[in-house]
Amino acid sequence: MLLLLIRHAHAGERDPDRWPDDRDRPLTDKGRKIQRKMSRALGKLDLVPTMVLASPWARAAETADILVRELGLSPAIPCEPLAASPDFSRLADDIGEPGSGAIVALVGHSPWMEELASLLLADSPAGLRIDFPKSGVMGIDLAQPAPGAGELRFFLRPKMV
Repeated sequence: MLLLLIRHAHAGERDPDRWPDDRDRPLTDKGRKIQRKMSRALGKLDLVPTMVLASPWARAAETADILVRELGLSPAIPCEPLAASPDFSRLADDIGEPGSGAIVALVGHSPWMEELASLLLADSPAGLRIDFPKSGVMGIDLAQPAPGAGELRFFLRPKMV
């Protein structure tokens, strides 16, 4: 399967007065615009997910909703493990067995997306230093989520689109 690790789009700075619970912080207009552009780019590159899993936090869920809308996909599935440090057993349970040709998108947060990518590629959460921009997409080939099981296929940054 091809795993698409997607960092949520730009959500602005934390503001405890507006969002006492940071999990509720939404995307900015800039973030929505960039995410629409990135989502369309994935479609043009034939990298259309067969399944989208997203952290339930507002900014990741909204990022996933934009991806789903732009590419005409089934709704994103909330995935609690994407709102915490990588837990392969829970993540594997949520992904299930989509098949070798599946493209599964995981929408989450920094620093956990960087840790997940490093675990998949280098068998250690700190094995690789990754500058993972908001709305960035990393494509990793693998059979099942497991430490060191992945092979980097691409890393698409918003400035490239």
